[in-house]
Amino acid sequence: MSIEVDLPAPEFTAPATGGPFSLAALRGKRVVLYFYPKDNTPGCTTESLAFRDLSPKFEAAGAVIVGVSRDSLKSHDNFKAKLELPFVLVSDSDEQVCTAYNVIKMKKMYGKEVRGIERTTFLIDEQGVVRQAWRGIKVPGHVDDVLEAVQAL
Repeated sequence: MSIEVDLPAPEFTAPATGGPFSLAALRGKRVVLYFYPKDNTPGCTTESLAFRDLSPKFEAAGAVIVGVSRDSLKSHDNFKAKLELPFVLVSDSDEQVCTAYNVIKMKKMYGKEVRGIERTTFLIDEQGVVRQAWRGIKVPGHVDDVLEAVQAL
């Protein structure tokens, strides 16, 4: 299954920092849904800090940022507190959300094939429709690109 631009984003409810999270509850707002491989790793920390630092601009553009990984709620709570992240982190330990958004891929790590989350961001509009998708992204400059897309929506 693949997520197509201009089609409805898959709905989901999952455990998250601050209590259960439901995508449907954000209808009427723009949503930046970013999937990242793992809490407290260099790339994911850099990406999360970039979203944190630009979060006032995302808010001003009417967007809510939501991070998703397979880490536990405890790990997310620690990561969120350590980085002072002002947005929700969804715990997808059973991979239901990752599967719905087709972000689980085989990747090479230290020469071995491993199953993991491909760094991916989706921009979802106020009606719950995917307006843009960035897959297999490199962290530098990515959050700026997402912000530009949100502001242009």
